[in-house]
Amino acid sequence: QVQLVESGGGLVQTGGSLRLSCSASGITFSIADMGWYRQAPGKQRELVASITRGGSTNVVGSVKGRFTISRDSAKNTITLQMNSLKFEDTAVYYCNARNSFTLRAYWGQGTQVTVSS
Repeated sequence: QVQLVESGGGLVQTGGSLRLSCSASGITFSIADMGWYRQAPGKQRELVASITRGGSTNVVGSVKGRFTISRDSAKNTITLQMNSLKFEDTAVYYCNARNSFTLRAYWGQGTQVTVSS
C-alpha cells in the first residue's frame, strides 16, 4: 500500500526557513514523479515544485529562487527547502506521487506551514 507522510511544517517568521520532508513507502522514484502542492484557506491547491523520475526539477515562479526540491533515493524521501519565507507562503503543504505506469496519484496528509507577518 502506498503511503506518503509529510513532516517539517510549523510556525516561522517572515524571512525564515523551513525544510519539509515526505517519506514514501510502497512506491519508488523509478516509477513515480513527485511533487509538493500547497493549499491556502479559500484557495485551490496549487503545484509548488516537482521532480520527475529522471530527476528534473521545477518550481512555480512565485517561489523560484527561494524553494528547492530534492530527493534522497536511498531513504525514499523528497524534501522541500523553503528559504526567505513570506506571509503568502502560508498554507497546508501536501506531498504527491504519481505512478507513471498506472497514472494513479497518491497524497500525503499534509503539513501546516504558517509564516507570521
